Amino acid sequence: MKPNPIYAICSLNDIPNRQAIGFNLMVAEDGGKQRPWSVVVVPWGKRVLGYINKCPHNGVQLDWEQNQFFDPYGIRLMCGKHGSTFELSTGRCVEGPCQGRALTPIALAALDGDICVVGVHLVEDDAPAID
Repeated sequence: MKPNPIYAICSLNDIPNRQAIGFNLMVAEDGGKQRPWSVVVVPWGKRVLGYINKCPHNGVQLDWEQNQFFDPYGIRLMCGKHGSTFELSTGRCVEGPCQGRALTPIALAALDGDICVVGVHLVEDDAPAID
């Protein structure tokens, strides 16, 4: 059985607590095919939350301006196109056209001061994966 790959995408210090940053990554699928993978990462207290950066309503990215992911109150993720808002802890849409649907979560881990994506094979620039 192959171990789950782990890729550091940034330092924990790169994202202030209760802020969100988007990352445009590339996934390497079986067979070598590559595809873009846009994600949003949110350190929130002792947790690091992450979701695919795609609104379930119509597939657009959430941020209306680069790294602008929160509602005006700073407590929910928000789609900049239609105003749908999402609970941080579950990704569930609580208001807007996609109410009842949810963002797709991604597996993240905080390891040795880094935020790492777990279980997905990424195309690397030049840094080795942590296996």
